[in-house]
Amino acid sequence: MASGFFALLDDIATLMDDVAMMSKVAGKKTAGLLGDDLAVNAEKASGFMSSRELPVLWAITKGSFLNKVVILPLAFLLSAFVPAAITVILIIGGLYLAYEGAEKVYEYLFPHAKKAEAPKLEKLSEEEVLSREKEKIKSAILTDFILSVEIVIIALGSVENEPLLTQVLVVTIIALIATVGVYGIVALIVRMDEYGAKLIALNERENSFSDKIGRFLVSALPKVIKSLSIIGTIALLLVSGGIFVHNIHYLHDLFENLPGILMEFITGVVVGFVVLLLIKLITGLWKKFTT
Repeated sequence: MASGFFALLDDIATLMDDVAMMSKVAGKKTAGLLGDDLAVNAEKASGFMSSRELPVLWAITKGSFLNKVVILPLAFLLSAFVPAAITVILIIGGLYLAYEGAEKVYEYLFPHAKKAEAPKLEKLSEEEVLSREKEKIKSAILTDFILSVEIVIIALGSVENEPLLTQVLVVTIIALIATVGVYGIVALIVRMDEYGAKLIALNERENSFSDKIGRFLVSALPKVIKSLSIIGTIALLLVSGGIFVHNIHYLHDLFENLPGILMEFITGVVVGFVVLLLIKLITGLWKKFTT
């Protein structure tokens, strides 16, 4: 009886060792995508009133957890029974990410008059502010869903030859890191100015070390947010381009001499603007025939 118990403990220890080792492998393969996920979500979680930043971020985080609850069992089932469906889902998600990235570039190059004249948050009513929050939260959760699918699929691919229990544990760990780690860092970024203000008020001495650090954090936040907006757009195009290049053999072999990251970016840009053009044509025709 005792020997059976210790044998069970030994099996559990061996399993945990395998899970830890494979988690490192899967973590390395998804590290770049997790970085893109951070940039995209930090950009999407910014732009709110200071008092609403953490509640909004928490709402997005809960949505991200729900995404993982939906994605993980579906990914395991599809991988086991309909592996071809994984590629189709990735391509559809890539089209959306490419479109979103291209739309951001288009809006930067050709800003809409309405957006340029949009009232500041302080001038909006409480209902209008909450309505904007809900829209941004929905957009952030949808983007998180697509990025989460890509992260889960890549992690799953790195352990496809392992036993089912190891696959489930490793991919679940990576999925949790993708939520807790990413949104934890995002929370630190969007609250930089608050931390800076607290450091400035830490003591009454002028120009102290804490004052210098505090002023640096306060002044750096707008630049960090602006940089993350640019990085997030580039990340959307890179991730989408990577989906197409790695899952469509024709694109993978089209320009073999180009660096992989450049090929992925160009592919993301081209596909994104093609989808953007198609959507604008369809919506234009729809408005024409419905008015």
